[in-house]
Amino acid sequence: MNNQEGKVTKAIENQTSKIPSDMFLWASLASMGVSLTLKCLHKKHTALFVGQWAAPFLLLGIYNKIVKTQGNDRQS
Repeated sequence: MNNQEGKVTKAIENQTSKIPSDMFLWASLASMGVSLTLKCLHKKHTALFVGQWAAPFLLLGIYNKIVKTQGNDRQS
């Protein structure tokens, strides 16, 4: 069975591996801070919307770290 990644996946991994992993952590913290600010400004729905960005940013950071350590860089 062929376990190699497709062209699109390789392109995504090549681009995401250029981004520092801590950038995603800072983006997550920033979204929480902006959400708190919006909540204090009584913009409840916008605060919830922005606050929900934290988890995807953290997941992208994990994906980025995995790509850097286990991704196609090791096989190529």
